[in-house]
Amino acid sequence: MGRGTPEGDRGEINYLMMKTLADFKATLAAATPDNTWTAPLKSLWYDAKGDWHQAHAQVDHLDDPDAARVHAYLHRKEGDSSNAGYWYRKSGQSRPTVSLEEEWEELVLHFLKG
Repeated sequence: MGRGTPEGDRGEINYLMMKTLADFKATLAAATPDNTWTAPLKSLWYDAKGDWHQAHAQVDHLDDPDAARVHAYLHRKEGDSSNAGYWYRKSGQSRPTVSLEEEWEELVLHFLKG
């Protein structure tokens, strides 16, 4: 693909142009997330890679609503309902009724829109 697309001329990912869920999922082949991403987006990347502890470490020390929202999702995924409820309240959001996969996708898309 050429310039102006998420994949540059040599097939590398242009993180600044990443706009879709497919673009984000393509980055999962990398060894690490892009260092320009926000902590919540890095957290979701690590979660998708199966590293819950590293995902949690990205947001555990933060107290803003975006980090709290991802923090809530992670504890919901972990099965810690009361802790998840605390973080959903901190984020100002209610606990979603969608599947964990759907919640993850909604969060990724939210943070890609910036």
